[in-house]
Amino acid sequence: MSTLVIAEVGVNHDGDFAKALELVAAASEVGADVCKFQMFEASELSTKAAPKAPYQLRKTRPEESQFQMLSRLSLGLDEFLAIKDECDEHHIEFLCTAFDPTSLREMAGLGMRRIKIPSGEITNLPLLRATQEYRLPILLSTGMSSLSEVGDALKVLSSPVAGSREVTILHCTSQYPAPVSSVNLKAMVTMRNDLQVPVGYSDHTMGWDMPVAAVALGASVIEKHITLDSAATGPDHAASLEPDQFAEMVRAIRMTETSLGDGTKVPHPAEEDVKRIARRSVVARRPIHAGHILTADDLAVKRPGEGVSPMLWDSILGSRAIRSFERDEAIEL
Repeated sequence: MSTLVIAEVGVNHDGDFAKALELVAAASEVGADVCKFQMFEASELSTKAAPKAPYQLRKTRPEESQFQMLSRLSLGLDEFLAIKDECDEHHIEFLCTAFDPTSLREMAGLGMRRIKIPSGEITNLPLLRATQEYRLPILLSTGMSSLSEVGDALKVLSSPVAGSREVTILHCTSQYPAPVSSVNLKAMVTMRNDLQVPVGYSDHTMGWDMPVAAVALGASVIEKHITLDSAATGPDHAASLEPDQFAEMVRAIRMTETSLGDGTKVPHPAEEDVKRIARRSVVARRPIHAGHILTADDLAVKRPGEGVSPMLWDSILGSRAIRSFERDEAIEL
């Protein structure tokens, strides 16, 4: 199955609608499957006194509060309607994380095929319950969470009220950018095994090595921020890939998928020519007469591997030569 690659625009449009449209085109061109945004009402998401996270302070105006930053970076329903149309034009799936039930209802009304719950909302029970209305597949990011917290959220999302729908858990480290030492990709495997759900990876490291490693470990979804300029002022640009880098990541992911194969350990047809040359056969070490009882001194193991396998060595010893053999001639049984 092909890995679902999500180009996370998030707020990397910087509140600029034209830039949002440009990022849709970029996400499509680099080979992403999904172009994802965020919709929120600043007054519903943050108090006016809420501080910024350290990474936000580093990359935004220091005098600006979190509430002011969120207000500046938000887009409205009419703009998202146009963004959805732009995604359709570029044949890329539209997805938008909603941070409150009203935003979720508006985005679901645009025809989203799945719902994304961000890491910060994993303990937001009212929002988790609000997703039950839509009966859509869920992507749940798990940054800052313990395994028990993920399990608690999963119980809500998979409750009988929610109906039968797939929940995919995205392993995540909520730091921007995240140091490689904090990634702990094995936790993704632990969640898959313990919670028995599909897993993916939402990446905030620099570069694209970690998403490729996650695919090798079984991630079915990769989410990575995309930006037009990773040096731009804004909370998420530093942990994002520019289009050319994103395209390289997609190529590496697709190559990794191909290399994983189906898991069955058998010789590949491409190996057969080498197999005949690289393996060995049992041959005569010296001239042998018909009827001679074969000993180890009579035999050698040499390339090519077109004759009797050396794995039959023990059964050959003590048998009679069925005919005469010249030196280096393959033994026949």
